[in-house]
Amino acid sequence: MKKLLDLISEEMKKAFAEAGYAEELGRVTLSNRPDLCEFQCNGAMAGAKQYKKAPIMIANEVAEKLQGSAVFAEVEAVMPGFLNLKLSTTFLKEYIQGMRDADKFGLEMPENPLTIVIDYGGPNVAKPLHVGHLRSAIIGESVKRIAKYAGHNVIGDIHLGDWGLQMGLIITELQERQPDLVYFDDSFEGEYPEEAPFTISELEEIYPTASGKSKEDAAYKEKAMEATFKLQNGVRGYRALWNHILNVSVTDLKKNYNNLSVNFDLWKGESDVHDIIPGMVDYMKKEGYAHESEGALVVDVKEETDTKEIPPCMILKSDGASLYNTTDLATIMERMDKIKPDYLIYVVDKRQDLYFEQVFRCARKTKLVNPETKMTFLGFGTMNGKDGKPYKTREGGVMRLERLISEVNEEMYQKIIENRTIEEAEAREIAKTVALSAVKYGDLSNQASKDYIFDIDRFTSFEGDTGPYILYTIVRIKSILNKYKEQGGNLECVGLQEAVNASEKALMLELTKFNAMMETAYEEIAPHKVCAYIYDLANAFNRFYHETKILAEEDESKKAGWIALLVLTRDVLETCIDVLGFTAPERM
Repeated sequence: MKKLLDLISEEMKKAFAEAGYAEELGRVTLSNRPDLCEFQCNGAMAGAKQYKKAPIMIANEVAEKLQGSAVFAEVEAVMPGFLNLKLSTTFLKEYIQGMRDADKFGLEMPENPLTIVIDYGGPNVAKPLHVGHLRSAIIGESVKRIAKYAGHNVIGDIHLGDWGLQMGLIITELQERQPDLVYFDDSFEGEYPEEAPFTISELEEIYPTASGKSKEDAAYKEKAMEATFKLQNGVRGYRALWNHILNVSVTDLKKNYNNLSVNFDLWKGESDVHDIIPGMVDYMKKEGYAHESEGALVVDVKEETDTKEIPPCMILKSDGASLYNTTDLATIMERMDKIKPDYLIYVVDKRQDLYFEQVFRCARKTKLVNPETKMTFLGFGTMNGKDGKPYKTREGGVMRLERLISEVNEEMYQKIIENRTIEEAEAREIAKTVALSAVKYGDLSNQASKDYIFDIDRFTSFEGDTGPYILYTIVRIKSILNKYKEQGGNLECVGLQEAVNASEKALMLELTKFNAMMETAYEEIAPHKVCAYIYDLANAFNRFYHETKILAEEDESKKAGWIALLVLTRDVLETCIDVLGFTAPERM
């Protein structure tokens, strides 16, 4: 169904045309003075010069044409030429009814849905997730859900770092500690053990130890580079160890991402494209895109219109080794071959902006993508502590994601049991749900590209612009609806009615903004737009709730109309938090 502002503008454009003026002057916007009116049109001001007439005269003529309009209850021309508008309660009720009856509240679906690949997550195998991984996971998951809700075919890919020097470092350290492992016996031809020779805890200790050694010991680093080479060239024992590393690490990653309600459709890594890199390199050489520069193979990506220096995109280092550029380009090549996406979105730290500019330009220049394929880099800012510096532990180290989530869960649990008598198991479960809303909403309510302060006290508050406040509002609505059912009411039989007071009408007007908001959130890749909307909607509901004795109303018809409005408000709010990646409990 059409967006409310479009319908109102159509009515206004018709009136301008009937009054003898250009209909494009009839664009309606939300009022910037809600104390005076709900919507406004400034077309008479814009038309004054064109028609050599005082704007108030044009406004009066247009207002005259709108007398008796089914859309507007009030149309007032005010100096120097504004048109102040208030909607008809009948028209508003009918629009809200249309939302309630339509799929996805009337959000228009695309005629030609796009196939979209969202590349987010990007953790390195064998290393624990830390707070630096939080934003990519939370933002990427929400962007994926918003695009799916908007009607597109969306695939989320984690893009694991599973093929570089860190693998060689781990294998080298394992060999130092357990040289007799069968994986290092070149003459062994049997089946390798099914169980890994290490746990996730041991694996997470091995990598930093090996990394530290390689920085101080050149011979050790040389061994690690040799191990990486052997792995990438198919040495059986090394491949078997690598599979163990992947299985142990990915199992742990899935558990941690699951705790964040983050789910990837593909668990692909850099290793998945290793075998297609030689063919891609040959193609780039053969077609004249790539050339040697100081021993390295590069593709020039600068353009005449550049105002800053854009270095060449390096495809191979002087020693013939691949880089991140190489695997990212090969991944694009593979996606175009197997998935054929119309749109690629990368959710990565904004400090990688230049890197992705090079990769995207290289992909276009070398024709790895179609001319119409859209590629977008959504760069996110840093999550900082209250001191304004990147978030760390109290000891000053990088905080593990597991520990951060645990701390927020505990903070939420304490707040839930503070003034309530509730079983511990239920309190823990509710705390986990509400804590996730606190973390996700705290992040997503900020524009992705901006840095933000991670403030546990503020994020876990039940007041203000927070996830717990949104959930508390939803739970309040559920409680009213449950009491209505206990009184014998049937939620399936209630019908919407015209607004009888200002706060009810204000709530209905907020609901009408859903479609335009969701459309914008998708087009601008902007989850913060969803957060801003549900905060306004929650506030509008709570004003209505405090001013209206819903369940005490004696007029059953009026009460049923309010209940119908609450059902729609609950459904819209729950749809919005779902695309943000969290849910509401039944009670709090």
